[in-house]
Amino acid sequence: MIVELGAFALCLALALSGLQVVASVAGRLRSSPVLAGAGEGAGLAAFLTVGLAFGVLIYAFVVSDFSVSNVALNSHTDKPMLYKVAGAWGSHEGSLVLWCLVLTGFGALLARARTGEAGLPFGLKAVAVAVQGGLGALFLAFVLFTSNPFVRLSPVPVEGASLNPLLQDPALALHPPLLYGGYVGLSVCFSLAVAALIEGRPGAGFWPAWGRWIRPWALASWALLTAGITLGSFWAYYELGWGGWW
Repeated sequence: MIVELGAFALCLALALSGLQVVASVAGRLRSSPVLAGAGEGAGLAAFLTVGLAFGVLIYAFVVSDFSVSNVALNSHTDKPMLYKVAGAWGSHEGSLVLWCLVLTGFGALLARARTGEAGLPFGLKAVAVAVQGGLGALFLAFVLFTSNPFVRLSPVPVEGASLNPLLQDPALALHPPLLYGGYVGLSVCFSLAVAALIEGRPGAGFWPAWGRWIRPWALASWALLTAGITLGSFWAYYELGWGGWW
């Protein structure tokens, strides 16, 4: 039943991301902090439900539940715990759930960003939260309808097929989450850019302020991306012997 809980959590996250879009747009159109706050709360709830789904997926890998097709194809009972956990994002389906987790996580952080004189303008933030929710809904729908990681397998195999050998390295086990943090973190910059275009603020003082607003998001994403690429390069240098080429 716990696997079905994960599938239900993904469905709930999709509904919450849709609510995030609708409530945020309504809050902007009506200049209602209450509706905009509801959209922000939906964004936070979407992140928590995707986190629940991802936790269930990791649990299925840890206990070697081979009734789940994704686990049977990407894990093995004799694998060390690190690679069992890494198996949760070592496949197309699992990596998409991780992608959605990072995407909704950045959406939740954006929802918690300050407004007013010390933060984002109300209208800009509401539209940006709506755009971020739309991105989350798009990817969650793709996961549920084309790449569900919780599909059951019958008959249940006695043993799994093991993890991709390329990921059976400590550096590469952490490589994908860091890369996703970098790639997906830039979605906040995208959402703020779209919101600025929709809001239509051509004033000379707006764009310098907008640059300051996106700067922490861009720097955080760049740092995560750099860390991920660095881990990948260490693996290539020491495991593949690329150092001998120089």
